[in-house]
Amino acid sequence: MSSKYVTTVIIMFIWMSAHCQSIQQEQMQKLNHFIGDWVGTSTAIKNDSTTSKIPAYEKISFKVDNHILTIDLYSESLKLHTVIYYDEEAETYVYNPFYKGGAAKYPAKLVNGKLIVSPSKTKRFIFEINEEGSFREYGEIFENGEWTMYFEDLFEKQ
Repeated sequence: MSSKYVTTVIIMFIWMSAHCQSIQQEQMQKLNHFIGDWVGTSTAIKNDSTTSKIPAYEKISFKVDNHILTIDLYSESLKLHTVIYYDEEAETYVYNPFYKGGAAKYPAKLVNGKLIVSPSKTKRFIFEINEEGSFREYGEIFENGEWTMYFEDLFEKQ
């Protein structure tokens, strides 16, 4: 193998790696508005009524040279570590929650600044910054032909 061939292969590999990283990083930057330390409440909802309301804290940050976003949620009822990344091949975000009982992997998409995670056809989690500048996460279940909210976390930036 000639050194010219090896040099060409190395240059192509470096170019391809840089190109892939830039697309992935570009997609991850679209989640930048979620970054921060957030303090607020987690509300459980059943039949349009609040069943519980507890204090909660979320730390959201980029890691690994902005290739992943981590969300650490702490509340009395739930401790959750989530890793989000962009899968360039599948052209989608991937939401990986880790919790006491295990882990999962769900597809997600970004629509008008909202990250929508779809664990199933009848369940979704939505992350957004609302008009007041608060970070809001809520979960919905599809029942009887409509989406019904079953939890809402509302946070203010610290």
